[in-house]
Amino acid sequence: MKTILCFGDSNTFGTATRPGDDERYMPDERWPGVLQSRLGAAWTVIAEGLPGRTTVHSDPIEGLWMNGATYLLPCLKSHRPLDAVAIMLGTNDLKARFAVSPGEIAAGVGELLKIARQSESGLRSGVPKLLVICPPPLADTFGERGDFVDMFAGARDKSLRLAPAYAAIAEEYGAEFLNAGDLIRSSRFDGIHFDADQQKILGHAVAEKIQALGW
Repeated sequence: MKTILCFGDSNTFGTATRPGDDERYMPDERWPGVLQSRLGAAWTVIAEGLPGRTTVHSDPIEGLWMNGATYLLPCLKSHRPLDAVAIMLGTNDLKARFAVSPGEIAAGVGELLKIARQSESGLRSGVPKLLVICPPPLADTFGERGDFVDMFAGARDKSLRLAPAYAAIAEEYGAEFLNAGDLIRSSRFDGIHFDADQQKILGHAVAEKIQALGW
């Protein structure tokens, strides 16, 4: 049995863009659930998604616990031994209140990779295989979410520049890289989250990436 931890924000949690879905897709519709179906019974997929989670920022408005760096180590320790860790964060770092550049957001991902590499959470206290997933750019409209207009002021332009910075930080820390923006798009329903068909595409893409690592 192999285990992969999927560490992310609302798009890993499965926040839905369909009205009437109680704000969350069903487990088999979320990309970690699709990943589980694709990898099969030989794998355990742990979905660790928290809406609002950032890479390294304690959110003074939405909660200090949104800081991914403070939770990642105990999360890794509690689920060890891990064969792989997939990290998809950075969308919430685009909020205007944090005032950080694409390069600084990628550096935050680097801090998470550093934690994972030093965590001794892999097999025989080693390093699990690491996958960095760059979230797709924000949509050009926030649709139903007028409150996002100020919250994410200037964020779309920054989001368009994340992928090269993420690729560089993944290479620096010896992680695999997947640019979700090459495959899926953020929903025009709210500009941030993924429609159900995009969750499915991402789940299959991550599965292909994991299977290609060789086990």
